[in-house]
This record gives sequence, structure tokens and C-alpha cells, in this order.
Amino acid sequence: MTVHADAVATLTSWTAPAASQAGLREAFLGFLAARPDACERTCAPGHLTASAMVFSHELDAVALVLHRIVKVWIQPGGHLEASDSSLASAAAREVAEELGLEIDLDPVPVSLDCHPITCRGYRTPTRHFDVRFVARAHAGAELTCSAESHDVSWWPLSALPPLFDEVRELIELGHQRLSAQT
Repeated sequence: MTVHADAVATLTSWTAPAASQAGLREAFLGFLAARPDACERTCAPGHLTASAMVFSHELDAVALVLHRIVKVWIQPGGHLEASDSSLASAAAREVAEELGLEIDLDPVPVSLDCHPITCRGYRTPTRHFDVRFVARAHAGAELTCSAESHDVSWWPLSALPPLFDEVRELIELGHQRLSAQT
């Protein structure tokens, strides 16, 4: 199965947590239906990406990346690659690349987000259709900063840095999901 086919299957079967998320799911599915290249970064109108909010094993902290381009703390994630077999595997790969972590990833998306961005190497603004997952790090996991980031850090849930509302919401949804699984 291609990552495009997995994206369609994943989003078709996904139960959105809110009406606004159900609307985004339909927009994502429409975009996938209209664009066979929707999972490729060269798709100029926009392209799917995958990210994951990573919680500490104890669920009391999150691992965030100080993004080199946008210069804010966000969850690890990025473009889909031709070698990715699924959205979930792309999210796990991004976490390994950006944080150096092996994780237990919940394969069911937590939320969706669509945001404007100018991708590295391109001059024209585009959109990221981000499929967001949640993951739990192994006990004692230590972070490694990649060349894609200015910094990486574990942030206690009680002392988070300034965040986009969408990232804060992802933390809340992710914490609820992982707490319910324990």
C-alpha cells in the first residue's frame, strides 16, 4: 500500500473528536481525491505531513522541537517520504530523526491541522495538511538535537513554553488519549 492509499484509508476510518475536525477530515479527503501527488512535497498547492506529540513515559512532560525555520516550540514532524508506508510510520520516522527517540506511537490520529508555510528550498507559500499522532517515549529516554532544529527539550506539562493554540490543543488531546490507555 502506498502512503497515499494509507492516508485515504486512515482518514476515512478516523472518528474525529469534534465537528471542526470532521470538516478538516473531509477537506483532507477531498484534497487526496483531487491530487494523486498530495503526499509529495512538490505538490505546490499543499501536501500531507505527519507529526507526533511525544509524551514522557510518565506522561508528565512533552518533547518539543525549537523549529529552525519558524523559531517556535512545536511537535516533531514533517514531509512524507517515498519510503514511508503509512502516515503513522512517517510520524515515527520524523520523531526518530528530530528527537533521536524510539517511541510507542498510537497509530490512530489525534487531530488534523492545515497551516500555511514556505517549505525549505521553495519560494512560494504552500500548505501543510498535517495528520497528528500521539506517542509515549520509553522510560529514561534522552533527546538528541538534529540539524533541523535549534534545540530540543522535555517540557513539564506544568511549565510549557509559549505555544501556538494548535500545539497546546494537541498536548491536551494527546494527554487525554494516553491517560485513558493506562
